[in-house]
Amino acid sequence: MKTIFKFATFTLMMVCLSAYGFSETKPPKAGGENLERGIVGPVSSNVGWAGYSTLGLVSGAGLIPVTSTQTVFYLGFTAGAKVDVSNMTLYTTARGSSTITAVTPVTLGGVSNPSIDLASTSVCPVAEISNFNPCIVKLDATKITLSALSDYYLVVYYTPSDTNNNSVGLTQPSFGQSSLRGSYQSGDDSHISVGGSIPSALSFSGQPFGLMYVMTN
Repeated sequence: MKTIFKFATFTLMMVCLSAYGFSETKPPKAGGENLERGIVGPVSSNVGWAGYSTLGLVSGAGLIPVTSTQTVFYLGFTAGAKVDVSNMTLYTTARGSSTITAVTPVTLGGVSNPSIDLASTSVCPVAEISNFNPCIVKLDATKITLSALSDYYLVVYYTPSDTNNNSVGLTQPSFGQSSLRGSYQSGDDSHISVGGSIPSALSFSGQPFGLMYVMTN
């Protein structure tokens, strides 16, 4: 289902871009610095995330040499009125390894299971969110210093059997213009313990879903 949607969205994007030109997606002006290059250029959309986990890979090989005692993740949404999240987690592994060495909670508003009101202009300044006007949501600062010797996986598990999440659209780079990589699968991948492994069935050669930027603040 998602693969079919991606091809349809890509075709629509090509038509729109030829008519209106490129609409570059830029990181928010938060006064911080990029820890990874993140998404550059236009985004497309992938809709329907109830019961899915997205895994965004922040590779140690792609880290910019910036010193920071915290890491801030930004998620992008292109459709929907409300997002219901069951859990958010950051896994640390040795670089190139799938074995988890640390598990760090990730929060929004102090909780790991937030509901995000995409219809609120205080959350999404442009009320009609779309591929051309994605809503970029800043998560709480995670107290972790990223190292080039490690890889990191941001996991967001979207509440299953949830009508809100069935309409939620996540950003993904239209032309692979990102240093981030990602994957997804059905089920909860956000509660793996230290010593466990990143799911071996997943391929991280593709684009990130939802994860747009990794910054110092």
